[in-house]
Amino acid sequence: MRAIVVGSGIAGLTAALRADELGHEVVLVAKGALGDGCTAAAQGGIAGAYGPGDSAELHASDTLRAGAGHGDPGAVEALTAGAAAAIDRLVALGTRFDRDAAGRIQRGLEAAHTLPRIAHAGGDATGAEISRALIAELRARPRIEVRTGEMLADLQVDDACSLDGPLPARVSGISLVSGETLEADAVVLATGGAGRLFARTTNPAGATGDGIAAALRVGARIADLEFVQFHPTVLAEGEPFLLTEALRGAGAVLIDADGRRFLADTHPDAELAPRDVVARAVAARAAETGAPVRLDATALGAEALAQRFPTVDRELRRRGIDWAREAVPVTPAEHYLMGGIETDSTGRSSLAGLFAVGETARSGVHGANRLASNSLLEGAVFGARAAEALASTAWSNGGWPVDAWPAETWAFDGSSGAYLEADPAGAPITAPLSGPAFSRTALQQLMWEHAGLLRSETGLTEAARVLDGWAADAAGTAPEPGDARAQEDANLLLLARATVAAARARTRSLGAHHRLDGGAEALRPAPEPIGAR
Repeated sequence: MRAIVVGSGIAGLTAALRADELGHEVVLVAKGALGDGCTAAAQGGIAGAYGPGDSAELHASDTLRAGAGHGDPGAVEALTAGAAAAIDRLVALGTRFDRDAAGRIQRGLEAAHTLPRIAHAGGDATGAEISRALIAELRARPRIEVRTGEMLADLQVDDACSLDGPLPARVSGISLVSGETLEADAVVLATGGAGRLFARTTNPAGATGDGIAAALRVGARIADLEFVQFHPTVLAEGEPFLLTEALRGAGAVLIDADGRRFLADTHPDAELAPRDVVARAVAARAAETGAPVRLDATALGAEALAQRFPTVDRELRRRGIDWAREAVPVTPAEHYLMGGIETDSTGRSSLAGLFAVGETARSGVHGANRLASNSLLEGAVFGARAAEALASTAWSNGGWPVDAWPAETWAFDGSSGAYLEADPAGAPITAPLSGPAFSRTALQQLMWEHAGLLRSETGLTEAARVLDGWAADAAGTAPEPGDARAQEDANLLLLARATVAAARARTRSLGAHHRLDGGAEALRPAPEPIGAR
């Protein structure tokens, strides 16, 4: 079977390597150089290194609780049950995790985890080390065709017939921005998230939602785009730089302008509360005091900071910040998209032949708010599961989870050429008679102001008006072959409209989706973990 994997983060690399081991013909397509995405920038680590008293069941309970009860228990079970094997596989492929004097993988503590279970490498360079090891293994596999500097434009979809009648549409390949078409029996999208929808993000420049937008244009089922995670501790000045959650797990605290710790007033776990809680509290306290909240790690000492967090230490010192002596101003920034292409626990989408893994997918493991360090784990576990499920792309369509789609609440939008969620009020939004001219910067600022950490119907409606106006202006046009910037802009505009529509449709707050004008949804309690009591 010929499989195209789009993306070279942990999810894409894992899928490609495992598919090769299973004898499939694999083509890996990367938008930039290998390792340019979010994986290499991941600092904290990968969850699932279970120590005394810990278990996959307890990890699953923490995951469901952090996700505000919106996660899929079956998908979460697959994630945590596969964690130990995924970490073992990374070690076998050459990943050098940090170890103690006895040779055991060291375990860190991060927010909303009951126990320390985060494996890390190079102190706070876990993603870079995993990326290094997987890329080295990829280069040692001559059977895998690697194409770098090639951007996905669209998915190719075929309708087919058999002796028994018509078969559901299925993906048959991809088209590239260069104009070239690549054929395949299956496509695995691992293109990451869409952080560049927002003015402030920890994501790299290439995080423009390419895979999700391509899936929208062919009618694959998309879910949970309203759930966008904002990391609470990103440098408040200059280019956004994330200060890993592991710092708070190691004892760093958040203080306001008066030097007072304030998070205990919001949540009993204080700095180790779920990310959505901490991010909103940080933003609220900064607004109340008129000054940024600061992350104070001075109690850890200069030597410990440099040894355990060398990536952060080097960057802060490069910027002239002596964080061993002074607290560091921080602010929330977009970090992770919980929604995406809806999949089952093997990465299969609603469209035959199309798989999605990693941040591109809505696998159900993150619910309404991702638990810290579950993202690398999802890529490792579900990348392998998708590769192992490639045989399900047979033309018989046996077992392929095809739903009736598009759903009744979605409709084909002519201006964008994609399926978008209908206006929750049932009436079309009238595009503004005048508004700002489209630019990527204008879109990012619009989303930051009206569809960011705090949302309201007034702000979301204004965002929808402006976005619909831009879409109307762009209707009937398509990016020219070779124009990657224009393709990214088209993807961002489409995803912005879909995200705003999803946020308007969910009128009550849940997890990372926080409405100022609506109450909170009732939370489904996480199941009691086996052996927890």
